[in-house]
Amino acid sequence: MEHRYLGNSGLKISEIAYGNWLTHGSQVEEDAATACVRQALDVGITTFDTADVYANTKAESVLGRALAGERRESLEIFTKVYWTTGPGGPNDSGLSRKHIMESINASLTRLQTDYVDLYQAHRFDIETPLEETMQAFADVVRSGKALYIGVSEWTADQIREGQALARELGFSLISSQPQYSMLWRVIEDEVVPASEELGLGQIVWSPIAQGVLTGKYKPGQAVPEGSRATDESGGSQNISRWLRDDVLEAVARLEPVAADAGLSMAQLAVAWVLNRPNISAAIIGASRPEQVTDNVKASGVTLDDDVMAAIDDALGDVVVRDASLTAKQTPGTRPT
Repeated sequence: MEHRYLGNSGLKISEIAYGNWLTHGSQVEEDAATACVRQALDVGITTFDTADVYANTKAESVLGRALAGERRESLEIFTKVYWTTGPGGPNDSGLSRKHIMESINASLTRLQTDYVDLYQAHRFDIETPLEETMQAFADVVRSGKALYIGVSEWTADQIREGQALARELGFSLISSQPQYSMLWRVIEDEVVPASEELGLGQIVWSPIAQGVLTGKYKPGQAVPEGSRATDESGGSQNISRWLRDDVLEAVARLEPVAADAGLSMAQLAVAWVLNRPNISAAIIGASRPEQVTDNVKASGVTLDDDVMAAIDDALGDVVVRDASLTAKQTPGTRPT
């Protein structure tokens, strides 16, 4: 497993991180989730990403139990705050000082740790003054409950404003966590240049496009039973945009590209992300340990220019590049 610096910080993280967004506490039983975490550790993953909202706090608890007994200093544990947790009261979401302070304490309890390495604003909160949010994050860092602060799905302008305030308060934003894959490239024109300028690295989620880039979904065929596309708890909604025949036909054209590179389709997708600028890590998820084993083989793989060009040729115009779509990730009102 290769490791990379996270942004311009001195923190090194595994270039493939393990995330438990749609699995722990919801899609798979805890024994299976724990087996995936143990496999991640066995293959050299040291970075684990979660959020308080995943399975309404259950995912953090599952991860905390799965990592119990590991040397804490050898791990990088990330979590996030913003979305609604608990019963959904008026202060159970957002980036107010109240919600941040209560959420970090609850996350640490569930994760069974005294601190997280990275605490991330899971979205931009338009209802809370950014000064209040950044002051709260500064206090979380000074208290030692989080070592670093990052953001997720913020626009370039939001990152710029947040970084300016953070530096006034004596800390820096070091990471951005957007969706990014061969198919979804909306960060390339604005978020990545701003991040490079300001010292943030990308920790990207869904590098395999919710499993579509594995090639298991075929044009004109029913989705496989038991796949994410059949999961009504969240997986099916997120993957539906990619289940058009034109997308699946384009993905099928990647199969000879992967074969010529000596990679599985999943490995090609993860390696592609890791070969792009400003990437610190790609987050993978898994419901079975063998998926972890397969995906981590993308670590350290260099794709030459011909392979990168062949990928672009295969996918053609199904790739989504519209930079304005990042702004649509900011909720118009605080969730309840």
